[in-house]
Amino acid sequence: MKNKILIVAAHPDDEILGCGGTIARMASEGATVATLILGEGITSRDMKRDVSKRTSEINTLKKNISEANQLIGVRKIISHDFPDNRFDTVPLLDIIKVIENAKNELQPDIIFTHFSSDLNIDHYITNKAVLAATRPMEGETVKEVYSFEVLSSTEWNYPLTFSPDFYVNITDYLLIKKNAMSVYQSELKEYPHPRSLKAIELNAAYWGTRTGLNKAEAFQTVRRLI
Repeated sequence: MKNKILIVAAHPDDEILGCGGTIARMASEGATVATLILGEGITSRDMKRDVSKRTSEINTLKKNISEANQLIGVRKIISHDFPDNRFDTVPLLDIIKVIENAKNELQPDIIFTHFSSDLNIDHYITNKAVLAATRPMEGETVKEVYSFEVLSSTEWNYPLTFSPDFYVNITDYLLIKKNAMSVYQSELKEYPHPRSLKAIELNAAYWGTRTGLNKAEAFQTVRRLI
């Protein structure tokens, strides 16, 4: 049976940083993948949120989402415009409803989303909203939920509690991940910043050396029902 996968990410580029190589591999193996991006991803760079000042950049990010996700094999993209780094100003139920609507439309059996203890508040809230939207009741389609790390958020929290138990060999897909991340030029930084192409490769090598693989992505299991 081919899996139906939904990525639920807070911001444009989180989906690539978190599971870009894994999704590229799973899509190549026949999985049907969709991505839900919840936030607009840019207005937190201003002292006060003013979407009108960032219209051009938001539109560019929308195009980036499409191009980057196509590179990793995503078939459907849903994006919303919750305020960047201000998800805590939005009723949690509003975010849950957006996830539920996407879930009901797409009927995924696997979801990849943020780790619960990221430094970024939007990542934390996204994780909680996913858990609420996928409560394991009778008739729930989602049987597996995995959390991913996002460089420059997961490892910057303290104490560091990301403890992966699921690893995916992405040796043959790391270049695709890096190419997809390269689409997000506004989000990339120069090494040694963790959100750089070199850091992405080093991180994949780090997880690989811990698991007997060449390059890997790491995940923490939230729920797995068989």
